Amino acid sequence: MTTFSPDVVGAILRHMNGDHTVDNLLIARAFVNPDASASTMIDLDGEGGRWEVTVDGIASNAFVAWPAGSITERAEVRREIVALYDAACAVLGVEPRPHS
Repeated sequence: MTTFSPDVVGAILRHMNGDHTVDNLLIARAFVNPDASASTMIDLDGEGGRWEVTVDGIASNAFVAWPAGSITERAEVRREIVALYDAACAVLGVEPRPHS
């Protein structure tokens, strides 16, 4: 299993939890529990991402695998998170925003 340096993981988590809070919640609702009321990305590695997901006031950790399978490069993380977001939108019937 590929792990990324703490600096890389920290930067990605800050970005996801600062700029993509709605995306975190969509991913949690699509792939963990549709009743999720909150979701924070807490870790990631080459196999997928981990989120703390709150349902009915109870937080638990959940793992969601990358759509394309295992990854080894930092640049692949963005691609996989975007793919998770797009897949979550499809599952939930939400129109995804354009990616730049």
